[in-house]
Amino acid sequence: MKDERRADVSAHEGHELETRKADHIRINLDENVASRLTNGLERYRFMHQALPEMDAREIDTSVALFGRRLGAPLLISCMTGGTEQARVINRNLAIAAQQARIPMGLGSTRAAVVQPELADTFQVRDVAPDVLLFANIGAVQLNYGFDADQCRRAVALTGADALVLHLNPLQEILQPEGDVNWDGLLGKIERVVRALQADDIPVIAKEVGWGISPRAARDLANAGVAAIDVAGAGGTSWSQVEMFRARNDVQRRIAEAFVDWGIPTADSIRYVREAAPEVVIFASGGLKNGVDGAKCLALGATLFGMARPFLRAATISPEAVGDEIAVILGQLRAVMLCTGAHDLAALRNVELIHA
Repeated sequence: MKDERRADVSAHEGHELETRKADHIRINLDENVASRLTNGLERYRFMHQALPEMDAREIDTSVALFGRRLGAPLLISCMTGGTEQARVINRNLAIAAQQARIPMGLGSTRAAVVQPELADTFQVRDVAPDVLLFANIGAVQLNYGFDADQCRRAVALTGADALVLHLNPLQEILQPEGDVNWDGLLGKIERVVRALQADDIPVIAKEVGWGISPRAARDLANAGVAAIDVAGAGGTSWSQVEMFRARNDVQRRIAEAFVDWGIPTADSIRYVREAAPEVVIFASGGLKNGVDGAKCLALGATLFGMARPFLRAATISPEAVGDEIAVILGQLRAVMLCTGAHDLAALRNVELIHA
């Protein structure tokens, strides 16, 4: 394909990638980048049980995934990497994830592959040896020189257990430096999935904040992905992030029109569950607390993921991240007591009221 390029980039391009990652952290911390849509979870309520007939001390929040037993179904979603600030953030997140026995995703690991000197900004195994860890590559990079070998390298550089291929066509077309050739990508995703399966490396497909449609869910399931993270609308809007990065008024005005774009998280969970019932679902996108997470589990997700609630805490300390995790899991346990669900299997079968 004439617009394909080598996976390695020039020093100038590498610096541009690093600068972009720094911009993303700054904008997410300092600007209002929320979607105008809600995540849709406010349309659901749990049936409260005033007499749950159980001991809250015996609630079991553990969950099995990819051959591992996790302490809770909470995922620290993919966020960042590639800068010195990102290195601190990732290590603080990883320390807290290790203590809570929950999984963690890394930001786009492309930076480590194309600029090996940045690899240490993603490396957390020395502080989180037991965490279920996800490396992360933009799926569109498979149309720009990346293949299964580069994906394996991303996993190896980070010591990850699985690979996330993130899907972000809207963000890419709004970026001044975006990669916009999405033609023929599904077949390349399938080839990567099959190649990594041979090495026992699960591949997860993930949106970045606009949700997964029924068609996309079927296509990805048929391609063999091990899980789909719906990453629906209702939280951070990356079109808003790119609006703040715009180089001129034309770019800004194009981006600002998409503040209410996407499939709300609750709807996307339902679409994926119906279109690809055999695939494992991760739910993220605007989740505010453990009650939202519990609703996602009751709707059919195996994990619920959050990013923004942890980002500011991770700029402070691992203890601050640990406090956020404790709040979210405390809320989850309260939901489980007040719905009579002693474990996650029971929670998935409790009654949700559609408001």
